[in-house]
Amino acid sequence: MNPHAALSTSPTFLMQTIWRNRYLIYQMSKREIIGRYKGSAIGLLWSFITPMMMLAVYTFVFSVVFKARWSGGTDSKTEFALVLFAGLIIFNLFAESVSRAPSLIVSNVNYVKKIIFPLEILPVIAMMSALFNLLISMVVWLLFYLIFYGLPSAHILLLPLIILPFMLMTLGACWFLASLGVFFRDIAQFIGIAINILMYLSPIFYPVTALPEQLRQFMLLSPLSSVIEQARNVMIWHHGLDWLAWGEYFILSAAIAILGFAWFQKTRKGFADVL
Repeated sequence: MNPHAALSTSPTFLMQTIWRNRYLIYQMSKREIIGRYKGSAIGLLWSFITPMMMLAVYTFVFSVVFKARWSGGTDSKTEFALVLFAGLIIFNLFAESVSRAPSLIVSNVNYVKKIIFPLEILPVIAMMSALFNLLISMVVWLLFYLIFYGLPSAHILLLPLIILPFMLMTLGACWFLASLGVFFRDIAQFIGIAINILMYLSPIFYPVTALPEQLRQFMLLSPLSSVIEQARNVMIWHHGLDWLAWGEYFILSAAIAILGFAWFQKTRKGFADVL
């Protein structure tokens, strides 16, 4: 194997290596998902139970205890639950992937020693595991929506388009953090704190319009704000996609993915020395 080709930073090489290792990605993702519930009495059923419990708890706390209501919506607790859960579905994809990123290389030292193993697919595998949980949560969300409101608008079919650039951005962050986690072990603790802060600084529990006009621009700096708002538009509010905002977000996300991958490839030659 040409060592220079192995460390290529080009987007073309990235797409080629993902395609070339698609079966390995599938098998490792499958093993990770199944292994998460290995030994439990009900196994993969926890994938359904967990989001349902989250939905019930958050709904009770925010709509019953705090009497929160969504701006522009009705006073329905069911609607509030679905709006809230839609935001959490997006957030959890990001949080699960990024929180694991700093330890991806450190916890797989045996792969670092194997020259033929494509280390760059480890963040992709973590993303696939998080994506599985997102799909399960979406099934739960759809079941609740069908029960209380019937069929959702056809605009919901645009949701994969909204999630695609978000996945690119998250992957870029994961490649960067996976590399950084090798050289700075404290990054894992920092990321845990940052994710919690980001959860409350994104429009998950309240809409952007709940903030004073002068503070809304800061909310929109969150990498989650745009995708959460767009997802709710197609899932709940029956609006179409803002193609201009989507295009800008896609370009930015692609740039972050390319830069994150390039950083990972440039720094990976030092992994073995540190580990």
